[in-house]
Amino acid sequence: MSGGSQEFVRATPRPGGPIVSAVGYRSEGQRPALHRGLPSPYLTVIFSLDGPVVGGATPEQATGTDAVRTDIVVGGLHQNPAYIAQPAHEAGIQLALHPLAARAVLGIPAAELSGAIVTEGTDVFGPAAARVRDRLHELPGWADRFACLAAYLRPDDGPFAGVRPEIAEAWTWLARHRGAGTLPGLAAHVALSERRLTTLFRAETGLSPGQAARLMRFQHAKAAVVRAVARGAPPDLARVAAEHGYADHSHLVRAFHQYTGLSPTAWLAEECRNIQAGGHLNGEESDP
Repeated sequence: MSGGSQEFVRATPRPGGPIVSAVGYRSEGQRPALHRGLPSPYLTVIFSLDGPVVGGATPEQATGTDAVRTDIVVGGLHQNPAYIAQPAHEAGIQLALHPLAARAVLGIPAAELSGAIVTEGTDVFGPAAARVRDRLHELPGWADRFACLAAYLRPDDGPFAGVRPEIAEAWTWLARHRGAGTLPGLAAHVALSERRLTTLFRAETGLSPGQAARLMRFQHAKAAVVRAVARGAPPDLARVAAEHGYADHSHLVRAFHQYTGLSPTAWLAEECRNIQAGGHLNGEESDP
């Protein structure tokens, strides 16, 4: 599409805090399109500064009469893409929230968000979130908006308050291994049986340790592919697969099909404009 513009502005979150990445976005004059919100090891929080975010679990829902429409989005951990109907113009702030910060920031474990692709933000945060969104509209620039949200989302008792230490350590261990560790190794590390660990981990996050590990591994592999494309180089998928714990190129391709619904080549073609504008280099390539 010619004549349109896109802007992506990234904040630098506080290390060790609940927010993994924060991106302000604005687009004008775009051709309406269907965007895939990919699974990741983070919760998604969006404060729209334009019209409501319109989406669904399928392309048909996202573009149909039963689409979910909300000004503040909270999305749990999921295994399939969510679909967002992108209008000609949009603006907002998208946050990647550490799932173990859900209790401290949202008041519920991340597992309680896993039943729906999108949850209305005020149902989770309460009516104060709508007032914060109004304040974001009034602020003059991205830096002030980021600061406003950081202050609102800063938990009093620490980002991972209320989470069992074994589960917090299990997440840290998986992240350190970039999703390549084994369940027996993880269970031994946190001194729990595999069954008990899986039960507690799922109750906190909504995913099993294996599902979380696969998401982490895919996140790092996808980030490597995106960085190559952003540099103007064709990604070496076989090398990316070998460097990120996949058995071979075909194994990585299967992961792309699972999490995007497309092959790597097809997904890159669909997202090329966003990648070139910096839309995927949003800080989430750091360790979960």
